[in-house]
Amino acid sequence: MSTTAGALPPDTRLTPPRRRPVTTATATITAAVVIAHVLAWNGTEFSPSALVQGWRGMADFVGQALPPDLSWDGVLLPGLRAALVTLGIGLLGTTFSVPFALVLALLAARATTPGRWAYQAARSVLSFLRAVPDVVFALVFVTAVGLGPFAGVLALIFHNTGVMGKLWAEAMEEIDLGPRDALRVGGASGVQAASHAVLPAVVPQFVGLLLYRFDVNVRSSLVLGLVGAGGIGFLVNQSIKLFRFDEMVTHLAIVMVLVVAVDQLSAYVRRRIGGQGRVT
Repeated sequence: MSTTAGALPPDTRLTPPRRRPVTTATATITAAVVIAHVLAWNGTEFSPSALVQGWRGMADFVGQALPPDLSWDGVLLPGLRAALVTLGIGLLGTTFSVPFALVLALLAARATTPGRWAYQAARSVLSFLRAVPDVVFALVFVTAVGLGPFAGVLALIFHNTGVMGKLWAEAMEEIDLGPRDALRVGGASGVQAASHAVLPAVVPQFVGLLLYRFDVNVRSSLVLGLVGAGGIGFLVNQSIKLFRFDEMVTHLAIVMVLVVAVDQLSAYVRRRIGGQGRVT
């Protein structure tokens, strides 16, 4: 039987794919997700209507916040000085956590750990330091050393040690273990294998992750200031308590400039590292 031009024979025509039936597992997961969202909606008292009804309060807030107070001696100069303190908190909180994070990362990576007990202990410490928010650490250290930026630096050191240690340990577990094994077969100790084979392979990743955490820590320093850890966050909190929302907007504008500048600097350095090491 002949076919018309351009038509396919009956035995070669494509048939539309059949729709897969919904499995019990898929239906169960979907139902669980829906129930979780319903419970979260009720538990958080999520109410778009309340947001719409509160437009007068938001309009009043904006009216008090604008225009911002740009007086030099009273607002801008103290804000710029506090911003430098915030930058210092983020810088010291990042760099001073490096030695602690490196030691714990070496113990928490299977490529460099001396044994299972050290691996589990280091992982537990890193998990604890990551689980406790930096704000909680700041509250603890404020009670220990008093109000001021020193408490913020200590809070970032502890929290950033947990985060950086985990990131660095994961980076070391992803490398090629051939050079390390070759050194170990040749009689090198674990420390020698780590310093000559493992660490050189992950230096670009280490630096890139460190710069990223510096960016994050500068922003976290603002929040730490709200609980008494100094910096421009303290001025923001003070402005809110005094209902000087025009000053608050000025301080937030300074924060935005600071965060953008740090982000651009970190991105530039990461690009330079990527161009040299081909890994960021």
